[in-house]
Amino acid sequence: MEAIPPLAAIRVFEAVARHLSFTAAAAELGMTQAGVSYQIRLLEERLGGALFLRQPRGVALTEAGHRLAAPTRAAFGQLRTAWAQAPAQQTLSITTLPTFATNWLVQRLGLFQLDNPEVAVRLDSSERVVDFAREDFDVAIRYGDGNWPGTDAHHLFDITLTPMLSPSLLGKWGPLRSPADVVPLPWLDPMDPCWAEWLAAAGIDHPPCLPRPGLSLGNQVHEAKAAIAGAGVVLLTPRFFRAELASGALVQPFDIEARNGKAYWLVYPTARRNRPVIRRLRRFLTDQAAADN
Repeated sequence: MEAIPPLAAIRVFEAVARHLSFTAAAAELGMTQAGVSYQIRLLEERLGGALFLRQPRGVALTEAGHRLAAPTRAAFGQLRTAWAQAPAQQTLSITTLPTFATNWLVQRLGLFQLDNPEVAVRLDSSERVVDFAREDFDVAIRYGDGNWPGTDAHHLFDITLTPMLSPSLLGKWGPLRSPADVVPLPWLDPMDPCWAEWLAAAGIDHPPCLPRPGLSLGNQVHEAKAAIAGAGVVLLTPRFFRAELASGALVQPFDIEARNGKAYWLVYPTARRNRPVIRRLRRFLTDQAAADN
């Protein structure tokens, strides 16, 4: 199947056919008359025949020109109608992890929306890593080391983890006078390797994975709810649960926080780095993360 001619040349042909004037077409398109003539010549060479008859007082369509002018004019008419009806509103689609979405991002996106009323923000929360080439998302906020090929990644904040538990569980097992007192408690997700990192940060020598049964709930939002219900002590990121700590629903017995070497990053394909709405979101999130620190 033969490819269609360059769209720029077809656009010039449509304008000349409509005006029957190279001069008027050039004025409409912001081109020189020589530029218009060049594009028409390209089409005529490709077609192997003339599209216009040059006359003393203008131009007229040849038979081939007549045959091509009507469908070309109709096609450009449809394009003009479609673009005229296209909404002025921009859409910004974001995908991120459930904990980050629920306990940090959602409460801030409203501020971004107020500052950018022309942008419709769509948020998806999921554990999966989205393929930008296959799915309709503009940006992602991911958890990891910042290395995703083909993307720009902007650091928001590092992950820190510390044990938290409910007041009822603390009353049953407490008081917790030293970090070592956490070891005998029922742990949520005891096979999480981050337990070993926190124990090491607290100066406690302990096997990295404990062979004991326990709940594994997949994300911090679910784990926090289980901890609030008294199901056990859990490793959580303090910045995500400030409201629960302030209300007393959760207790953080020690100030010791472990880092696992990972962070949250704003990520998008490198080709989109100069898109204005993404640049505004990047500036907004980095400012919010800095203020939250």
